[in-house]
Amino acid sequence: MADTSTRTVERALLLLGAVCDRGAVSLADAARDASLSASTALRLLRTLEATGFVRKDDDGYRPGMRIVQLGAQALSHESLVSLSGAALDRLVAGTGESAYLNVPADDGHGIYIAVREGTHSVRHTSWVGRRIPLTGTAAGRVLAGEAPACGYVVVRNGVEPDVTAVAAPVMIGDRIAASLSVVVPSYRISEHQAEILGQLVAGEASGILNTSTTPTHPGHLTIDGESA
Repeated sequence: MADTSTRTVERALLLLGAVCDRGAVSLADAARDASLSASTALRLLRTLEATGFVRKDDDGYRPGMRIVQLGAQALSHESLVSLSGAALDRLVAGTGESAYLNVPADDGHGIYIAVREGTHSVRHTSWVGRRIPLTGTAAGRVLAGEAPACGYVVVRNGVEPDVTAVAAPVMIGDRIAASLSVVVPSYRISEHQAEILGQLVAGEASGILNTSTTPTHPGHLTIDGESA
């Protein structure tokens, strides 16, 4: 019985790996990748679907929210969060505002996995673990690949009213790994300051996973004053 149970777990993990590797996979391809019969693969995929590890749509099987949640928890102690720590710290030091790291989830959402709170008395507090839509938000638009040529996105009244968010992509080659963002009460930031902040965020984002790149800093940004 123990051997059979172990083999079942092994097969399920092989299937889960096939789904995660491909992003979206048909039953036939998943079974072939895991060297399983279609009937065995279907039975195991249904179990994985029922427990939230995969989800099924018109394109086949995809990673489910449970995988995203586990990945976010792992990242909170691992490389991406660790690598972004210095950039988050510099953004807070340079602006006094809260800085965030956001990664893609599923179902058209992103999820916050790291934060450095700002130093102002009025500031955004931790959103770690919070899911946001990809539409209508700065971080979401970045994760959806909608950053313009300037390299950053500015959205006012996105996640919450009276809030301005500025976000830029963290890239692995040509793939968007995460979104780096700063969230500011709208009364504290002008259009010109938002542009300068965008340059700052984009410069920091470009250096997180590219150690050969030195972030470009346009200088200290005083959000609540007249200088930028």
